[in-house]
Amino acid sequence: MFGGDTLYELRCSLQLAETEREGGFSPHISPFTAVNDLGHLLGRAGFNTLTVDTDEIQVNYPGMFELMEDLKGMGESNCSWNRKPLLHRDTMLAAAAVYREMYRNEDGSVPATYQIYHMIGWKYHDSQARPAERGSATVSFGDLAKLSDVMPEGKKQ
Repeated sequence: MFGGDTLYELRCSLQLAETEREGGFSPHISPFTAVNDLGHLLGRAGFNTLTVDTDEIQVNYPGMFELMEDLKGMGESNCSWNRKPLLHRDTMLAAAAVYREMYRNEDGSVPATYQIYHMIGWKYHDSQARPAERGSATVSFGDLAKLSDVMPEGKKQ
């Protein structure tokens, strides 16, 4: 699943350009999930022993418009209900200039960052052994140091 920082370069560039050109901005990048929300959702679904790992992949594009064409080809159009249906041409050109100016690589390409979450969780089955309850131990790890005092000399290995 894509994480909350996915496409932050594009999101920031569009917001800056639209605010400057049109006096405010509308979401043009679909909202993505925060990592702590995933843990809460998995926990509420009854999973335990949760693990959420994060990877970041950066893909370089010749420019913002090539990135947007690639997103369209992947079927990753914006799904927000509260967005404006279109952006003006001058706003798009300003966003491309902001993107290039703020994030350009040395070779002239622009990066697009994809944050990817990998989640795993388990549900215990009745047939599985369960871990002991916290605090139910009968021996302390601190007592292990005293074990050599208690054991007979011939049994030590």
